Amino acid sequence: MSTSSRFAVAVHVLTLMAWSDDEPLKSEQVAESVNTNPVVIRRMLCELAEAKLVVSHTGATGGSKLARTASDITLLDVYRAVEARGVFSLHRQPPSRRCPVGVNIETVLSEVLEEVDSAVDHVLAKITIKDVVMRLRPCVSTADNERKGSTEPRHKEMFGSFRNNGSNKPAGVKVGSGIKK
Repeated sequence: MSTSSRFAVAVHVLTLMAWSDDEPLKSEQVAESVNTNPVVIRRMLCELAEAKLVVSHTGATGGSKLARTASDITLLDVYRAVEARGVFSLHRQPPSRRCPVGVNIETVLSEVLEEVDSAVDHVLAKITIKDVVMRLRPCVSTADNERKGSTEPRHKEMFGSFRNNGSNKPAGVKVGSGIKK
């Protein structure tokens, strides 16, 4: 069984936007950070815009940025914007009605899955994009410290055209506080 990475990508996108302060980001910049095709990012940006999490402007000076402050966007908002409801699902094919387990398993599992979904919602509702940025800061500092002994900046090795502007931001992203309040 495969799992979806859409939630993780959406959190990545929104965290990158929070990191860049108020500067709109082009889908190509975001795609480079996520390591995916810009078309994938543009499709996701449409979903995030529908959920009123980002605003986008077209044209040479356009791009996308957070529609609200990073502290006003919860991971539950993100999850609901890009994922179908429910962490798990029931059988794709109905179980056998002739089996004592098969005839009742969906009823029992439905109750369990409601509890799981409720627990996930509860956790995601307590964490904001700002919290993700704050959790990311020590990781970025560690990467910066590790590369001080290297001749090649670590973020350059990992992200190619990301330039060393003191913030590990993609080229074209201004150096700011790294958080949209």
